[in-house]
Amino acid sequence: MARDFFEGNNDYDNKSALIREIDKALQAPSNLSAKPDIADQNAISLWRRNVRETVEELIVPDDLHWMDVDEDSPAVLYAQRAADEIQKRFDGPLHMTAGPARLSLAEKICDFPALLSQNEGTYGPPLSTLPCFMPILTRLLDGLEEEITGLVRRRVFLALAQVIKYHSPKSEMVSMTSALEMIYHGLAEKDRYVRLSAGRAIAEVAKLYEATTDGVWRRTELMFNNVYRLLDAPKDSVKETMLISVGFIGRSTKAEGLEQAVCCLISQLAKQNPLLRGVAYLQLLELSKYHKKSPYSLVSPYMPRIAPFLVSRMCTQPSLLAETCRFISVSPGDFISVTLSKTLPQIFASCDSRVLEEMSSQLGTSNSNLFLRNSREVLAHVFLLQGPGQPSKALNFILKILSDAVVNLNIDSSSIDVQSLVGSCRLPLLTELVIVLGDENEENSAAAVQALKRVERSLSKSSRPERASAVSTLAPFLKDHMLGIISDMNDTLQDVLGKKSISEKRQILRSIGALIGHIGPAINSVSPQIMAMLQTMFLIPELSEVTLATWFTFLSTLEPNEVGPHVGPTSASFISSWSTLSPSGRDLARKSLHYIIFDVGERSGKHLDDIVDLRAIPELYELHEKLQDSRKSWQPKYRLQKILDRSGSDNLTVALQSLGELKSFMLNERPFVQSLASGDIFDPLIGHTLSALLATACHDGDGTENSQLLAFECIGILGAVDPDRCEIGLSDTRMVVRSNFTDEGEAVLFALHIIKDVLVGAFRSTSDIQYQNHLAYAIQELLRFCKFTPALVTSGTTTSVPMKVRNRWNSLPKHVLETVTPLLESRYSVRLKDSEEPKRPIYPSPRLPTYREWIQKWTEHLLTRASGNTAQKIFSVLRSAVRNKDVGVAHHLLPHLVLNILLSGSEEDKQDILSELLAVLEDQVASDSCSSPDKKLLSAQAVFMLLDHLSKYVRILRQDISSKKVDSKRVRTQHVMVEGEEQLVQVDSMLSSINHDLMAKAALQCKAYARSLMNFERQIIAMRERQTPSRKNQITPYYERLHEIYANLNEPDGMEGVSTLILSPSLEHQIRQHESTGRWTSAQSCWEVRLQQSPDNLDFHLGLLRCLRNLGHYDSLRTHVQGVLTRNPAWESDLAGFQAESAWMIGAWDDVEKMVENTGNQTPSIVKARVLLSMRTGDTIAISNSLSQARVVLGTPITASGEQGYRRSYDAVLDLHLIHELEMIHAAMEKLPANSQERRSVVQSLGQSLATRFNFTLPNFRIRESVLSMRRTAFSLSTSPRNAFTPEIGRSWLASAKIARKAGQWHTAYSAMLQAQQSKVDFSFMESAKLVKATGEPLRALQELENSMRLVGIIEDKSDTIDLTEDDDDTKRMKAKSHILLARWMNESDRFEIAHVWKAFQNAADLWPKWESGFYHLGQFHDQCYRNLSTQDQEKRGIKMNLHTVRNFAKAVVYGSKYVYQTVPRLLTLWLDMGEHPKILKTDVFGKVNATVSSAIKTIPVYKWFTAFPQIVSRVGHTNTDVYAVLSKLIALVIQEYPNQALWLFTSVVKSTKPNREQRGKAILDQLKSNPANTKNQVPVLITQCVTMTDELLRLCNHHIDDDRKTVSMKKEFPRLAALGRSPLLIPLQESLTANLPPTSSTSHSTHNPFPPAAPTFDEFFDEIEIMRSLAKPRKITIRGSNGQIYMFLGKPKDDLRKDARLMDFNAILNKLLKANSESRRRQLHIRTYGVVTLNEECGFIQWVPNTIPVRPVLVKFYDAKRIKSWNGELSDTFKKIKEAPEKDAANLFITKVLPEFPPVFHEWFIETFPEPTAWLASRLSYGRTAAVMSMVGFILGLGDRHCENILLDTNTGDAVHVDFNCLFEKGKTLETPERVPFRLTQNMIDGLGVTGVEGVFRKACEVTLQLLRDNKDSLMSVLDAFIHDPLVEWEDEKRKMVRERDRRNAVKSTTDLRHLAKNALNPIEKKLKGIYSTSKERHEKEISTSNLVQMLIQEATDSANLAKMYPGWAAWH
Repeated sequence: MARDFFEGNNDYDNKSALIREIDKALQAPSNLSAKPDIADQNAISLWRRNVRETVEELIVPDDLHWMDVDEDSPAVLYAQRAADEIQKRFDGPLHMTAGPARLSLAEKICDFPALLSQNEGTYGPPLSTLPCFMPILTRLLDGLEEEITGLVRRRVFLALAQVIKYHSPKSEMVSMTSALEMIYHGLAEKDRYVRLSAGRAIAEVAKLYEATTDGVWRRTELMFNNVYRLLDAPKDSVKETMLISVGFIGRSTKAEGLEQAVCCLISQLAKQNPLLRGVAYLQLLELSKYHKKSPYSLVSPYMPRIAPFLVSRMCTQPSLLAETCRFISVSPGDFISVTLSKTLPQIFASCDSRVLEEMSSQLGTSNSNLFLRNSREVLAHVFLLQGPGQPSKALNFILKILSDAVVNLNIDSSSIDVQSLVGSCRLPLLTELVIVLGDENEENSAAAVQALKRVERSLSKSSRPERASAVSTLAPFLKDHMLGIISDMNDTLQDVLGKKSISEKRQILRSIGALIGHIGPAINSVSPQIMAMLQTMFLIPELSEVTLATWFTFLSTLEPNEVGPHVGPTSASFISSWSTLSPSGRDLARKSLHYIIFDVGERSGKHLDDIVDLRAIPELYELHEKLQDSRKSWQPKYRLQKILDRSGSDNLTVALQSLGELKSFMLNERPFVQSLASGDIFDPLIGHTLSALLATACHDGDGTENSQLLAFECIGILGAVDPDRCEIGLSDTRMVVRSNFTDEGEAVLFALHIIKDVLVGAFRSTSDIQYQNHLAYAIQELLRFCKFTPALVTSGTTTSVPMKVRNRWNSLPKHVLETVTPLLESRYSVRLKDSEEPKRPIYPSPRLPTYREWIQKWTEHLLTRASGNTAQKIFSVLRSAVRNKDVGVAHHLLPHLVLNILLSGSEEDKQDILSELLAVLEDQVASDSCSSPDKKLLSAQAVFMLLDHLSKYVRILRQDISSKKVDSKRVRTQHVMVEGEEQLVQVDSMLSSINHDLMAKAALQCKAYARSLMNFERQIIAMRERQTPSRKNQITPYYERLHEIYANLNEPDGMEGVSTLILSPSLEHQIRQHESTGRWTSAQSCWEVRLQQSPDNLDFHLGLLRCLRNLGHYDSLRTHVQGVLTRNPAWESDLAGFQAESAWMIGAWDDVEKMVENTGNQTPSIVKARVLLSMRTGDTIAISNSLSQARVVLGTPITASGEQGYRRSYDAVLDLHLIHELEMIHAAMEKLPANSQERRSVVQSLGQSLATRFNFTLPNFRIRESVLSMRRTAFSLSTSPRNAFTPEIGRSWLASAKIARKAGQWHTAYSAMLQAQQSKVDFSFMESAKLVKATGEPLRALQELENSMRLVGIIEDKSDTIDLTEDDDDTKRMKAKSHILLARWMNESDRFEIAHVWKAFQNAADLWPKWESGFYHLGQFHDQCYRNLSTQDQEKRGIKMNLHTVRNFAKAVVYGSKYVYQTVPRLLTLWLDMGEHPKILKTDVFGKVNATVSSAIKTIPVYKWFTAFPQIVSRVGHTNTDVYAVLSKLIALVIQEYPNQALWLFTSVVKSTKPNREQRGKAILDQLKSNPANTKNQVPVLITQCVTMTDELLRLCNHHIDDDRKTVSMKKEFPRLAALGRSPLLIPLQESLTANLPPTSSTSHSTHNPFPPAAPTFDEFFDEIEIMRSLAKPRKITIRGSNGQIYMFLGKPKDDLRKDARLMDFNAILNKLLKANSESRRRQLHIRTYGVVTLNEECGFIQWVPNTIPVRPVLVKFYDAKRIKSWNGELSDTFKKIKEAPEKDAANLFITKVLPEFPPVFHEWFIETFPEPTAWLASRLSYGRTAAVMSMVGFILGLGDRHCENILLDTNTGDAVHVDFNCLFEKGKTLETPERVPFRLTQNMIDGLGVTGVEGVFRKACEVTLQLLRDNKDSLMSVLDAFIHDPLVEWEDEKRKMVRERDRRNAVKSTTDLRHLAKNALNPIEKKLKGIYSTSKERHEKEISTSNLVQMLIQEATDSANLAKMYPGWAAWH
């Protein structure tokens, strides 16, 4: 548009620039899309009219036509054209030349520039006014003298001032020359007022110069040359106004102009004329006042220029110095002293000995001392001198002064020469000269280059001629000194060396660019320092442009592959500050980004991915498009991962920008993010996202407020995801030094750890350059300690680096290498003052009021007390790194220091440490503590962290000593053991010297609950051991403490266990119990009782209010609050939160507003109330502010809880979740369309998003009800038609009713149900009926459901009416659900005919034919009917039922995955069993079944078949050829789709010892290999490799090994197996072979990937094969995976592992069920599984479970320590008696003779193995729960032989891991000594559960697990179906035994069917799963409730008679 307008028009001098500016403004997307509203349009119209009228007045008598027809043109074009019209008009003469006409014209011009520029910035760039108005102003001053009066001239200059004021600084400056000429003439006019008006104009010129980017100083200096010329004019009157004009300049400018003005005025203070001197003085005072500075502050920035001027004239113009000193209130002597560095250079350069002597005299020192103290500045100035011989003359002058001084001291002066002179201050001198490189004056910068070359020559021993140096490069010389120069410059920029002006800092920044240019790519060595400096200076607005210019120079100088590390920080810095940059600054930033993206591009490697999102900035559109093109392959998951990686950057700007990007991503990709948080287990990315956000939220330090706020907002957007369904990865980088720095290798590893995990992060994140230097020094010294040299990174070096050193260097992460590489050659040094010895203990000192001061002071003190040369060498370099605002370094070093001193320090130092720890702990419980709460809490946490570190050391050392005892015969080993035991004693004695009671109370006080629990339990155990029954009541208070602790830990199971120990629980105890288990109604009753006792107790009222709120009884809550406040008005602030919440819940907004205004508290409820109120008003700014404030307040507990405290801070996360939902709902209300259909779409979309968010929260009534109630409040704020959000409100009431029903809150559920019905929510009758049934009235519920369905027309009576309306999908689904519910209840009631029930199920399937549940329930009904038939009827009527079951199950599997584990196995069983039945085979029905399955194979996703693949494979020997044809296709299909996983499960068929199975297996694989479709994929290769691998593994298993061999070499004896080490085959881990189903809500069933995407493959076999000691000689092989992890497998010859494999399948499915159930998931119930590979029926490989130890050696070790033998003759005799004795006597013998000999010791293992309290508690809970789960599973499966070698303990987690499943299916009961217990629960197993024993954690886990097993009996029995069809070897042995027995007895032969044997073995399992069990033969078997069955089993397992009768080798006393 602009180009068209100007086309062919030659009236515009700056046409091209103008077109470019206008087009840029017009093309910016923000301008194109932002249309002015009506108010703006009116303002624009008025402005256009005013412009048009003014132009018409100015160009009279000419006419103006274009403005009437150009009203639609952009404002910028309109304004520029108006200005140009005036220029065009006045190219000719004036029409009216009379004085009044001129005056009128000048006045109009005076106002016009401001009018033209009214719209600039909003609708266009500033205008170029000067060229337009200069012609008219010139003509106004051109004419007869009587026409150009003084008034006219005055007005003209004022108009000129206005024109210059509104002239664009980016426009051309050609017209400025003529304007200045006019101004200079005006400044010399006769009329004083004209001169002053001209002064106004020159001030605007100076201001305009400052706004330009280039040549500011040069232009300003030229202007002031003319000012000085006028000040030298003969007329004093001109001088007087000129001084005033200089004052105008000083007030109009801030940088260069102000400097020139101040210097100019000071130069006039020595004028002879007192009037002029006074004017100059007054102007200086006015400038001070105007700029709000003291006179000294005004002058001080310009001292480098002013001071030399004054001092050099101190002998000739002494009054000048005196007057200046009077102005700045400094004595002349002090002035001279302070300004020496600025004055002496010129004095020495001019060799002015007279002034020098005067200065020395004034200061009372010598000339030589003056030089030595300021040699840096003096020599720099001398070397910069340009006159011929001047530098030499000055240097000789200096040398003479120094020589004279030396001679006077009788010292030889011959050593004083130029080289030594320069060398004495080399680095400071170079810095000074390099700074001059940045001078804007090119002559000065060129002089600096020559000066640097002179310095180089001066330092060179062999002086080179001038000619040679002229062409030499400075790069090598400067490179040697660049780190020091950069550091020096950093200090200067940070004002460390004194305050510097903005202009000086600009010069320094320019000089850095020049330095970079001279050095070239070698500057990369100091890139971290340069980047830190650039990022810091960039944030200063006045320095941003020059910084950007230097930034570009830096980037473009580096080699392209070196730019990478700076890409992220550069882009983040630019984008985060984009809005504050000037147009030229943006151009510079764009230039750098363009260079990175286009010029460097892919050469930066993966670093291009670090560029932050550019899409928000229109000017960067081209760059964004280029980036998008390179990222087009990024999937949302990958993009999210990249953002998360960047959000964890040490660079705060990068992290902040990435968080903003993360926020945008989560909002724009909401459906994708929500899909990650679905199902029973969330995607790992959810955990990663949470982890990143928590890390940011918990990061404390300077400048983290914005990132914390963004993190809180992102947490709210993500939502309160269920902590039980996601894993938050937390890495612990801490290290424990085992050898106390006596081992050189470990000391180096520690140094690397400190560099990598502590110092580099602090170095990269700090913006404090001085602190960065201290960190750089520490890193530099530690690198040297590690023997890292520049040779590591220097190519072509001849210096060899030891391989060990090189490997260590290469092991460092990439970002660490990037940071530390430049420091390999650095030469940092630090001088630390010796700090005074602190008084110990340090903690109580009043001089250390904060935690930071205390920990830094204590750490600093301990650094000086480090013991041992190596430790001192490492710690001594870290002293400077400790002193900073960031306590991270001190916090990390403290435990290492304490451990070092405890092991080898002096006794005094050890006692000091103990006293320090005790001082902190005692302060926690002291009632008179003076410490702040923050200091107490943080200090205690630091002490606990320290004690954990010591405990960890003790644990590791004990493990080391245990492992060394095996090799204890060697002398060296014995010495190491003795030394280790001594160290153990030293640390252990210190830990034990801290009183347990003090520790427990202190820990409880500061909420370290695990530690408190640990210490209280230890006290209880001690009291139990020494207490008599009469004193048992003394323990009760301790039990109450345990109960309180478990309540705070949110462990209701633990609380329940403790409750069983308290005979008479208090009301407080009961309240805790009720609240922790969600029994809020019971808790309410207890609080009411307490209030009856103490009605004026505020805490009791708060407790009651909490119950009412959590029950959703807001009316009662409001009434109670009002009643309490009536009696106790002083409690208003305490109750404000409850009062506000109850008020907004019922819509009493006036009360809410009043409460918020009257309270200053920032409680969660109050800040939420503020958000709601702001949303009610609709004030956008108020909403934004209230949201930010709310997030800060609500997020604080997250920060306090730490990165690992997600579960602890879940309520705070929930609050953020609610705040975001308020924002979501408000946004939807604001943009609600008028169109009803669009409105429904918006509401529906919002509803779906809210429903998804609701589903991923913690499934807890209190949590979910708070979400729903807040949503209802938010919807009630709507001002739109009520019907828009009424359905959503109704649905939320329905959801409330559902969750209340499930929580057993019947009253709340009923109230919510009524509200839902009032809202007329569709299908609410179903929830109403469920509520009736839940309250115990199933028949009434059924009747109500049926009546409701009839009422709404879902069930229709027979009529002739035909309904032609079509329901939508949702309605169909809900109708189908109602039919399913009706059918199920009808079926359960046993009151209806089968046909009626079938019809109800069939209706559901017909209504919604793509619904998994409909077909599943219909199929299940048919299957149930079939099972209820007699055997004969099953073979007749039953086969049709089977057909219906198979068909319906097949459809169910197609449409979903919720019931896959029920449908697929049962479908297969029915089909395959029917195929083996001779009678059924002949029927047509079976043909239909076979066809159905064949069709289903084509339509069902393959991964669903894979879930039953072991069952499928077990039937490979099927006898029916038609069935096998389909079966083989199915097997081939699964292997084809998932070869990596399926081949391992199929390999046992291929290598089977049974010919039929082997033959069929090979045929299937051969068919797959020969399939032409597989020529382009890996299937044939994988088959070949798997078969080869299996052959070799079999060979290894069957290989004969001599008895004396302990190891075998794989390469020597099994070379072909070794060669297969690197293979694409998956390592057969259980997790890699288990298919994961998509969430039930997922719609992408066909594209779902069921296996981990990066499952490890074989990388190599280790050569050593370890031979185990048992009879079969199992062989342990070790594999390195493609992920770098080590895996071990045990080859078991002559062992049928099919049983183990099936059991792992069983356990894997059970683990999935445990994850799917909220109760088991919350308790993290699981079974440890491991990979099992069955090679054939006789041998296989089993995955070695690492980090485990059997229970037996654990117990034996503790008994040995107590000198108790595990077996002796006395014990043997006792068991002989027990064997013969009756049960009662046996039990008595066991209790009295056996158990007293073996007191329980297992609890000690947990304390010893997990000395850190958090790990101790976690491990014990994990042990209790895994033991409980496996006890129930073992009971169901009839698992025996649970002796202490078959139960392992995980030394990392405490998990109980069961191995050796040979004794399954009640086999233990058939042994010679039959097993009597269902599982192992001996005294030590119970002892490991803690003081509560089997109560609480263990019992509850048993109940949850057993109930889950019973609820899923069909699925689990289907898994065990494979046992029937893949008979175990032992059953084959059993068959042979039975056959031999018949032959021996000559009995009539009958078939002994293996399948029958297997079914017999599984029958007891099925009965147990139904709850049918009896503990004795006398009692009849009957169905028992889960809790009763668990109690029976525990009693049976702990019964003394049963334990006594167990086989002695089972060790029942253990």
